[in-house]
Amino acid sequence: MVALAAVASANNLLFLILATMLSTLMVSGLVSRLCLAGLELDFMVPEHVSAGRTIAAKLYVRNLKFWMPSFSIHVVGMEADAPPVLESAVYFPVIPGGATLEETVQVSFARRGAYKQNRFAFHTRFPFGFLEKTARVTLLREVIVYPCIDAQEGFEDLLADLTGEIETHYRGLGRDFYRIRPYEAFESARHVDWKATAHTGDLQVREFAREQEQTVELFLDLEAPEGMQEWFEQAVNCCAFLTWRLAGRAVGIHFRTHEFDFRLPEEGDVYTVLKYLALVQNKSGKPPDAPADETSFPIVLTALPQRFSDPGWAAARIIGPDSLAYRLAGAAPIGEEQHHGDRKDRD
Repeated sequence: MVALAAVASANNLLFLILATMLSTLMVSGLVSRLCLAGLELDFMVPEHVSAGRTIAAKLYVRNLKFWMPSFSIHVVGMEADAPPVLESAVYFPVIPGGATLEETVQVSFARRGAYKQNRFAFHTRFPFGFLEKTARVTLLREVIVYPCIDAQEGFEDLLADLTGEIETHYRGLGRDFYRIRPYEAFESARHVDWKATAHTGDLQVREFAREQEQTVELFLDLEAPEGMQEWFEQAVNCCAFLTWRLAGRAVGIHFRTHEFDFRLPEEGDVYTVLKYLALVQNKSGKPPDAPADETSFPIVLTALPQRFSDPGWAAARIIGPDSLAYRLAGAAPIGEEQHHGDRKDRD
């Protein structure tokens, strides 16, 4: 088109304009490449990272070119849905030659697991903005992301119910006074509080707090049938939430699966359990054994509640797909609607 226009108009200036534009475009591409060349990136996250949380991380960009600075550099996540997800792009107006710049960024990981490749990209439109040049960077550094430990819908209600049941489970005889309550059949008469009995007219007994430490045995069943993967992930999140919250309440935790057995705090801290939950996968296994400690309060999360029909699990609280769905959705558990209906008929 330029050649035809130049011949038709007998104006050689068009060739000069075209040559100038092409040379400007080539210079722009060359300078952009030089700006991206020799850039090195490092990405540091905190030691403990939980899925679903936005955390502050450190981003380091170093210019290995000692003679030339880099201008107008954007650092972004390589893909919008690839971890880690940057809250926003990081912009460096200029990176001097041989210098290392540091920037605090907000990142998040959508799911638990081990991320061995952290992918980023450098972008620049310097100097004229005609073309955008991109350089991709992959960091071969493993980051372990724990399951989400934040309260999800229904988790707080589940924790409140469990706390009440645990407190009731650990009532007993000890030295610390717990409460005065009505007498129950076959209890020893030596615990009767005669003053309270005379005041109320009914037998009242003194109840004392149990002396032994409260221990919760949390069992995660790794066997989940096909189509239950999402529920298994929810169960893992539930385990992480309960472990994290119960560990902060001076409660001993015995966490078990078919392949893992850990006591908290005797054998380590809560992060050992969270790290295991970050990497655990559903798999088939033999039917679980009975609770290891008869005095503990057992809690079971399983996709197959019928696997826990052994009499040893009779006192355990079984959290299956239906009960976990009830806690998450806020619907009535199985059998409760009928119970309310019967009570209404009686009323």
